Amino acid sequence: MLVTHGHYKIKMIKKIFLLSFLFVFFFVQWKQPTPHKENWTPIFNGTDLEGWTAKIRGKEYGDNYKNTFRVVDGVIQVNYDGYEKFNASYGHLFYKNEYSNYKFRMDYRFIGEQLADGAGWATRNSGVMIHCQDPKTMGLNQEFPVCIEVQLLGGLNNGERPTGNVCTPGTHIVLEDKLNKVHCINSKSKTYNGDQWVHLEIEVRNDSIISHKINGKTVLTYYKPQYGGTVDFDMEKWKLKEGMPVKKGFISLQSESHPVEFKNIEILELEP
Repeated sequence: MLVTHGHYKIKMIKKIFLLSFLFVFFFVQWKQPTPHKENWTPIFNGTDLEGWTAKIRGKEYGDNYKNTFRVVDGVIQVNYDGYEKFNASYGHLFYKNEYSNYKFRMDYRFIGEQLADGAGWATRNSGVMIHCQDPKTMGLNQEFPVCIEVQLLGGLNNGERPTGNVCTPGTHIVLEDKLNKVHCINSKSKTYNGDQWVHLEIEVRNDSIISHKINGKTVLTYYKPQYGGTVDFDMEKWKLKEGMPVKKGFISLQSESHPVEFKNIEILELEP
């Protein structure tokens, strides 16, 4: 078959176009950066409480009263089966290291029934305390460490009850460009009833920004954590710090009279 000059020219243009397309495609693919893999570090080994130490109101640091914090089937469990009464024995399980810039994530769920003498507000209530004071400096009967609390609430099968809120024992935060001295502020999360697992992630940037995610969705962001407000031990010391930024601290898990479980606890340290 006779191939005209025009047909030959069209075929060459098509070939050049195809080769150019393939070259650009592979070049773009080659130039795309490889997705950065985040190197999360487990801080709970799933076997025992290595690296974690309890401080329970009325007890010395290190006294895990009545085995309140324990490991059961690979999770940290807050359990009160050894208690006759709660008697305001608020407890915190502290991890050994201080942190300043980091992400923290875990799964949690509420189980069982609250102790009969637990406070009404403490029903299906726990928390992750961040930027905590050194637990060794807490008073024997101090209820809560000076810190920022990421409050965890379970639904009561009656109305809305968001989780991933913020509470501020001995601290204040800036929210919507204003210093906010309200003790607890609700997030925009959904309500989670029953014993379902809920995924929490917290991002902490020194004394600048803190944000909370619940099941992958950002539900609260606030700024400039600082000392201030009521403290039930060593009041003069904390009064002198009022208005100073909270730049770092320990992490703890809370016991407030309702059984709760924590698992998949990991941390990712960030560059300042």
